[in-house]
Amino acid sequence: MSEIYLDNSATTKMSEGAITKMNEVICTHFGNPSSLHKRGLDAEHILSEAREIIGKSLGIRALTRGEIIFTSGGTEANNLAILGGVFSKSRKGNEVILTTQGEHSSVEEPMTYLEGLGYKIVRVPTKKGQLDLDFIRQNAYNVVLASFMHVNNETGAVYDLESAFEVIREKSSQAILHADCVQSYLKVKFTKQRLGADLISISGHKVNGPKGIGALYVDPQIIKAKKLVPILLGGGQEENLRSGTENVYAIAGFGQAVKEHFASLDTEISQMSEVSSYLIDKLSSVSGVSLNLPENRVCHIVNITVKGIRSETLLHYLSSKEIYVSSGSACSSHSKKGRSRALTSFGLSPLDIDSAIRISLNPHNTTEEIDILVNAVDEAIKRLAKR
Repeated sequence: MSEIYLDNSATTKMSEGAITKMNEVICTHFGNPSSLHKRGLDAEHILSEAREIIGKSLGIRALTRGEIIFTSGGTEANNLAILGGVFSKSRKGNEVILTTQGEHSSVEEPMTYLEGLGYKIVRVPTKKGQLDLDFIRQNAYNVVLASFMHVNNETGAVYDLESAFEVIREKSSQAILHADCVQSYLKVKFTKQRLGADLISISGHKVNGPKGIGALYVDPQIIKAKKLVPILLGGGQEENLRSGTENVYAIAGFGQAVKEHFASLDTEISQMSEVSSYLIDKLSSVSGVSLNLPENRVCHIVNITVKGIRSETLLHYLSSKEIYVSSGSACSSHSKKGRSRALTSFGLSPLDIDSAIRISLNPHNTTEEIDILVNAVDEAIKRLAKR
């Protein structure tokens, strides 16, 4: 049996097109994009081409300078959005920063840091995968920045950012609105305009591009009002918002992967939705499995609790059969901070959290693979579950 990879929310396999594009650029475009000679201009053209592709995928017809800032990944994009946004303003002492109770660590950790500096961080409840809009409405005054994930990386919940941002904008018109779209980008159909965000974080390796590359979309009004400052200082690359010589090869691969996904997005979503529905139907009939499904969910993430088996034990059991899933966010797998914030906020008990696994699909996963997974889970329950 060949391996079955169902951990696509942690990372994805690079597409053949992205690999080919990167190899081509490695061999022919080694110049520094900041150099003014032909080699430098050729490298700069690669960056411009990738920016245009990414901009189009976000619903932007014609990019202006500084709208797409390349970073080392989603974590840096989130840090730039949060810290760069907050530090762009003079401190008054009554500022509120809004986020949710179950954010990715690349958002939660900057929030904790700002909390230590004296900022008031208000975390919005997300029980059963729903943003509490009444809570947001009550706490939307004096907001300097709001940072919400679009899709929860552990539960697959799709948050209603459009409504949340509209409420915040009504109460705090100068607030900077940031959407962490690392898990929703090219998995959920959205545009920058519809989302209503000023800043949008995305990542290459979640969409079959290379690791170590991401981007932050920056609204032109943010640029004009200077509501974002760099957190990396140096040579002034990326419109002086992210210094350091650009990773031309990874950017080229990122752009190619985005181009491929965007061209077939409707088909890919349909394929993942079909396999996801099949997975849910099959798991529903397995004794000992409970489904942790938000009402409004993305098609590629299914979170389950397998009662009586710790998630790490089940993960290793499946791995021994070359079936790869996750016990939570890969970025926090080495954390010593305790149970998942996302699943706690979702409403799961500590016991259910300790037995939860995440199954995350790509468009190429099949129902045959799902049958093998479900049979393996059923077998694990019979062999390993504590009664």
